[in-house]
Amino acid sequence: MATDFSPRPEASAAEPSVGEPLSIALIGPNEQRRSAAAMVLTHGGRNAIREIYGYPTGLEEIAKLLDEGYDALIVDLDSDPAAALELVESVGAEARATVMVYSNSTDPDLLVRCMQAGAREFLTYPFAPEVVAEALTGASARRPVTPPSAKPAGRLLAVMGAKGGVGATLVASNLAVALALQRNQKTLLIDLDLPLGGAALNLGLMGEFSTIDALEAAGRMDARFLGQLLVRHATGLTVLTAPGRYAQYTMDNAAIEKLIRVARQEFDNVVLDLGAHLEWTGTAIYREATTVYLVTQASIPELRNANRLIGQFFAGPLPKTEIVINRYEPRALGVPEQEIDKALTRPAQWKVPNDYPAVQKMQIHATPLVLEDSAIARQIRKMAQAVTGQEPEAAEKKKKGFRLFS
Repeated sequence: MATDFSPRPEASAAEPSVGEPLSIALIGPNEQRRSAAAMVLTHGGRNAIREIYGYPTGLEEIAKLLDEGYDALIVDLDSDPAAALELVESVGAEARATVMVYSNSTDPDLLVRCMQAGAREFLTYPFAPEVVAEALTGASARRPVTPPSAKPAGRLLAVMGAKGGVGATLVASNLAVALALQRNQKTLLIDLDLPLGGAALNLGLMGEFSTIDALEAAGRMDARFLGQLLVRHATGLTVLTAPGRYAQYTMDNAAIEKLIRVARQEFDNVVLDLGAHLEWTGTAIYREATTVYLVTQASIPELRNANRLIGQFFAGPLPKTEIVINRYEPRALGVPEQEIDKALTRPAQWKVPNDYPAVQKMQIHATPLVLEDSAIARQIRKMAQAVTGQEPEAAEKKKKGFRLFS
C-alpha cells in the first residue's frame, strides 16, 4: 500500500514522461531492508539507487544530501522512527526530491506524523512493485524539467564598526529603513552583532525568534522557514533580530552562508549589522558583499583601528569598501582632514554629521532617523540612493507619505 499525502500534479507537455529514470537515495541502517527495497526500486536497472547507511544528521551531512539533487529520498521508518522523522522534517521543506518513508506498520497515527514531518508518500514494506511504480511516477511528475529561472541575488550590504561604539548599528538600521522606503526595494536587516545586537531597539521591535535561532537551524533554512523568524517594521522593513537575552553562539561558516544565500534569493537588499566583530571576515559575507561599509569616527583610537582593518582586509579591490565617518564635526575635529585621509589611506565616501538631539530622540522614541528631516537623515538617504540609483525625489516622496501611526 502507498499513501500519497499530496495531490498529484496533472501531466502536461512540459513535464517528463512517466517512467523516466530517477536518482533515488535509499536511507536507513538496516542493510537487509535497504537491499530488498533497492531490488524493487531499481526498475530493471533504469533507476540509479544509492544506499545510505544510517540517518544523516547535522547541517553539513544534510546539506550534502540535498546538494546531490536526488529525485526521491526514501527513508526506512522502522529502524529508528524518531531519527527517521527528524531527517524527513529537516529535508522535506527544502529538498527538490519527493520524500517518502517506508514501514511494516500501517498505524494511522504514524501516517499522520509522517505527513506532518513532510513526507509525500508512505510505502508499506515489503513493497509491491505496482505500488512502487505508482509512487515513482508521482516523483517523476513532480520533478522539474529545468531549474526555475534564477532571480538575481539581492545586494549584500555589510556594515562594520572599526571599534565598538562608533555607531555601526545606527548606520545599518537607518540605511535599511531608507532602502525599504524606496520603490520596489524589498529589504531585510539581519543583526549579526551577536550576542547583544541593538538594531531591534533602534527600531522599537521585539522578535520572537533571533539570528541565532536561524543559524542553529540552518539545515531547515529555506524561504518559508526564514519568513517565520522575521519581524516586520511599520516602514515595510523586515528584520531578523539579535536575541532578546544573552545567548552564546559558536560561529558556523556553513550556517551563515546558508542564511545569506536564502535571504538574497528573497530580498532586493540584505543589510547586515556586524558590529565590530572580526570573525565575520572569513565568511561569505566578505567574499560576496556588494559593499562593506566601514564605520569609524575622526578620533585617534577609531582611526587607528580603521587603518589596521583597511590594511588587513580592505586593501584590495574586493570586497568593495566605503568608509563612513560617523559623528563628523568639521569645526571640532582634533585631527586635521589631511591626517584623517592619510590614516584611512583614502578619502571617506560618507561623512555622517554629529546630531546628538536627533540620535537621542531616536533612542527614546525608537523612531528611525531617516523618517525625520535632519542632517544625519539626509546623508543616510543619499547612501541608500547611491545603492539603488533611484532619484532623490522618489525616496523623498515615499518618505513624506509615510506615517508611523495612522
